[in-house]
Amino acid sequence: MARSAGAQEEIRRFLDIGAVQVAELDLDGDEAVLRPGPGSPPVTHGEVFVLVRRGGRPVGTLLGRVPEGVDPRAVLAERARAECGPAVFGEPGEPPYASVVVATRERAGQLARALDSLLAQDHSRFEIVVVDNAPVTSETRELIERKYAERVRYVCEPVPGLAAAHNAGLDAVRGEVVAFTDDDVVADPRWLTELTAPFAADTGLGCSTGLILPARLTTPAQVLLESHGGFAKGFTPRTYDPAHPPGDEPLFPFTAGRFGSGANMAFRTAVLRSVGGFDPATGAGTAARGGDDLYGFVRVLAQGHRLRYTPYALVWHHHRETWRDLETQAYGYGAGLTAYLTAVLVNRPALLPAFLARLPRGLAHARALTAVRASEGAAGGGTPGDHDVRTHPWPRRLSRLQRRGMLYGPVGYLKARRALRATARGAR
Repeated sequence: MARSAGAQEEIRRFLDIGAVQVAELDLDGDEAVLRPGPGSPPVTHGEVFVLVRRGGRPVGTLLGRVPEGVDPRAVLAERARAECGPAVFGEPGEPPYASVVVATRERAGQLARALDSLLAQDHSRFEIVVVDNAPVTSETRELIERKYAERVRYVCEPVPGLAAAHNAGLDAVRGEVVAFTDDDVVADPRWLTELTAPFAADTGLGCSTGLILPARLTTPAQVLLESHGGFAKGFTPRTYDPAHPPGDEPLFPFTAGRFGSGANMAFRTAVLRSVGGFDPATGAGTAARGGDDLYGFVRVLAQGHRLRYTPYALVWHHHRETWRDLETQAYGYGAGLTAYLTAVLVNRPALLPAFLARLPRGLAHARALTAVRASEGAAGGGTPGDHDVRTHPWPRRLSRLQRRGMLYGPVGYLKARRALRATARGAR
């Protein structure tokens, strides 16, 4: 089938997107330490996406260009000092005993990289539980037994789906707080401490989320995704309190995507268990395609508990690499969004009046969410991870796929529920 001129132009623009280096710059007084991002080569000339830290903590990002023959550290440090002002941090306090759950399926190589970073955490008391979801080989179990047997617990969950895997991990953990991350991340050494310390300071806290930044920006798909926000939620800590709904969030708590993402979230274990964990008919690996993390956020908030976003809890995420990956992701995000809303209303019908009251604004929000996003800052002022400035236009096809996914989401959720019931009947 011949492509339209518009589609051809979108493809041309997509293929013209160049790679961007990833680096970290730690400013400490007059000193500046530049390091490549996790798994990246040393920084050289060209475009560089930089995480700026002060005292080791993330405070912002910038996109800089290093001229050939110039010291990258000097150029980027000058930009960072001009754009990222001084920051004042409080001490995080002593974090509670924590459990980390990593769900995985047939990705032993990526899993090993993630586990190595988790075992390097500076948290004083934690355990790691790997949940092998509907495995078809013994590769993951053998990896754990061979390399991590004394430090990582292995759990097998035969029912496919990310939520089912997370629930299996929730059943197995012993920590006061349970953190979840993915097998395609590299966790910053202070990730677990920063993510779990807020629970000790606030007894009403039910959930915390953290910062997700790109581990690599080597393909057009990775750069495009990060140019439109990626998974980042900014560098300002924020507490969401159902007793005092935020004035700038008229759809609260149903715009759960604003709170964080499943690759970087933690819950007070007793609170998550009290709401029944995650709905197993949501999440990747089910017909619903996603939404398990958003479901957990809303259920905890609807129970009256607070949610805390902290940018100091950082994981580096390996974004998907191809155009086809972006198509799958766009459709899955749309489906997961409406699937989780369906799940919330099915499991908590008392929320229906509040949902209906917010529905008109919700539809407007959905239209804005899936609108074609124009390029801004085309002259180079944009920063991947910055939600205010976009360096590349968002393709119309991806917006259309996300809208189609949103229409499919409730159907997918109901299909996933039927599949679970059939599985349960077959097990009897």
